[in-house]
Amino acid sequence: MPSSPLPLFTEEHDTGQGAPAPAVVHAEIRDTDLLARLAAADVFSRGFTERSCIAEQARRDALAAMSPAQRRRAIAQHELSSQEELSRDNVGHIHSVLAICSLPYVRQPDSVREWNREQGKMRLSISAGKLLTPDGEWEQQPIPYGAKARLLMIHLCSEAVLNGSPNIDVNSSMTAFVRSLGFNPTGGKNGTLTAFRQQMKALAACHMTIGTYNGDASKTINASPFSSMELWKPRGKNGQTEVVTLDDKFYRTLTKHALPVNMRAVRIFANSPRKLDIMCWIGHRIHCLDDSFTLGWEHLFQQFGEGYNRFGNFKRDFPEELKEIKEVFPKLPIKITEKGAVISPAGPDVLYLPKPKPKKVKT
Repeated sequence: MPSSPLPLFTEEHDTGQGAPAPAVVHAEIRDTDLLARLAAADVFSRGFTERSCIAEQARRDALAAMSPAQRRRAIAQHELSSQEELSRDNVGHIHSVLAICSLPYVRQPDSVREWNREQGKMRLSISAGKLLTPDGEWEQQPIPYGAKARLLMIHLCSEAVLNGSPNIDVNSSMTAFVRSLGFNPTGGKNGTLTAFRQQMKALAACHMTIGTYNGDASKTINASPFSSMELWKPRGKNGQTEVVTLDDKFYRTLTKHALPVNMRAVRIFANSPRKLDIMCWIGHRIHCLDDSFTLGWEHLFQQFGEGYNRFGNFKRDFPEELKEIKEVFPKLPIKITEKGAVISPAGPDVLYLPKPKPKKVKT
């Protein structure tokens, strides 16, 4: 026998037109729009409408009790999971090599001109470089670092894939990109556009080298993303103009090995370089694996532990960072154990990404 409906009452209130109108009062629904929806329901749909309004009220109450960061993650997850069809509008790209080779999380001292990272039997070396200014002076650039450098590489890779060209006019796309991430695109010494352009120059000037070894042999690869950067002096309100050209080998491999990323999630984690790294790394791993794989704590620490002086603190904090990512992607096939992180293969849908378009077969 179906249970009785939850308490539902009506009161009379003055509409200002001389005739009272019924106002719905419900024990579990308070928001005006939900009460109006319930009042408009006919007798046949009332039960369903009541249940949906109660659920929506509970969701709103839960959101109101969350911190702002928690609320953004919950709203993103709700919007992504509510899509009838996974949209390609939220898809960006990054080169797969950048998903496993991270940049520094924080700015290095100006005296540091080389930064090295170890991960298992792979080595990454990033050397700071210099750019020639429009006045003919060499300008030393720092080692690229932080969230903005990562966001820029996602932006540039996405632009190259979208337009089918290694040449990217940064000026025409930077402001819209920065705004889409939720930043206010401001200029000036401390403006957001200035900070992004500083990282752009650092990326263009740096030299990246990746090496792998197995005890019997080794291989060294030049992985620098840019082959050139053109700068023009500021003109009017447009500021300095930059055009970058991706390295030919980098671009050719990007067209073959571009890793899709969910831009909605990128916006949520735009201020956290570590979470951006973890998210891209998971996306790469689940795509490449054939079976479940455990990455030990030592390797996780090598990959994501920069800035931690104590291994125990990293081991304490990493599960929380992963938990926040899984609040947006609850179906991610990764779990934390005493041995490390166990990750299993999965399709792009766990990251709310559409399946890749089938490649055309040449006849």
